[in-house]
Amino acid sequence: MDFPTLWFWLLGVLLAGYAVLDGFDLGVGILHPLAKTDRDRNVLVKTIGPLWDGNEVWLVTFGGALFAAFPEAYATAFSGFYVPFMLLLFALIFRAVSVEFRHKFDSPRWRRICDWGFTLSSTLAAFLFGTAVGASIDGVPLNQRGIFIGSLANELSPFALLIGGLAVAAFALHGASFLRLKTTGELRERVTRWAWGSYWIYLAAFLLTTGLTLAFVPGATKNFRGFPWAYVVVLLNVLALANVPRCLMRDRPREGFVSTGGSIAALVFLFGTALYPNLIVSNPNPAHSLTIQNAASSNSTLILMATIAAIGLPFIAAYTFIVYWTFRGPVTGEEEPLH
Repeated sequence: MDFPTLWFWLLGVLLAGYAVLDGFDLGVGILHPLAKTDRDRNVLVKTIGPLWDGNEVWLVTFGGALFAAFPEAYATAFSGFYVPFMLLLFALIFRAVSVEFRHKFDSPRWRRICDWGFTLSSTLAAFLFGTAVGASIDGVPLNQRGIFIGSLANELSPFALLIGGLAVAAFALHGASFLRLKTTGELRERVTRWAWGSYWIYLAAFLLTTGLTLAFVPGATKNFRGFPWAYVVVLLNVLALANVPRCLMRDRPREGFVSTGGSIAALVFLFGTALYPNLIVSNPNPAHSLTIQNAASSNSTLILMATIAAIGLPFIAAYTFIVYWTFRGPVTGEEEPLH
């Protein structure tokens, strides 16, 4: 068995799990300023209150697996992308503080500070995740040893910034789909309007990104010639996008949430397909790229990790299912604040 390839796709599963699950948390934060009253903002925060920290388990697991399976890529990413990663860490920490401490003081000013902290940190995190994906596809300068030798400007190329904007739009739509499951009454009607607005913004960003990628990043589609079955995922992604307005018009929130989550998972899969077998593309010297072969740990390490993953991943999936089942159903403003 080709264990480097196996771990490449397992990392993709972990990344997709995080993007789908924490994506709606970030989306709720992005949409948070649209709530008119403090009661509505309180409801929005409480919809993700029991879920957001558990969703981040997928990101922590992804980081640990990347370190163990591909240490060379991990080292280059965390040293070369130091500033964006520090900003991302700050955003995730500040989001946690904003959510958990919003109700600690009975002060409207304090809640406004936390509300804006929640929104800005969620938007920044979503944007940085997208730019990381864009920079990985577009490529960054690496030397012969696979060490980053560029600057922040290389990491924030126009293409990377475009993917960052796409990620913000995708998570906003996913967050609106989630809120349609968790809200009631007048607030739910407003959330539906947010979902329509988010959908059109995401659709425009998706079409623009697709067109520019096909025109100016030919390397992103080269693997589709070798893996024609990947076009099935492209078709499923298009169908998922087309199903979102149908679900909004027919008031099918669960199906709509599955569609937006499926679209995000499809984008992660297509990102992996475009990147394979690279982990970090070197631009302008593709020969210096870090791949699943030259950046991988020993085969015995990957085999041991696969055994641990076979045991651990079902527990993560079971934990996620139990939490979501326990806290299913809509949230109302009459509930006690989170502490």
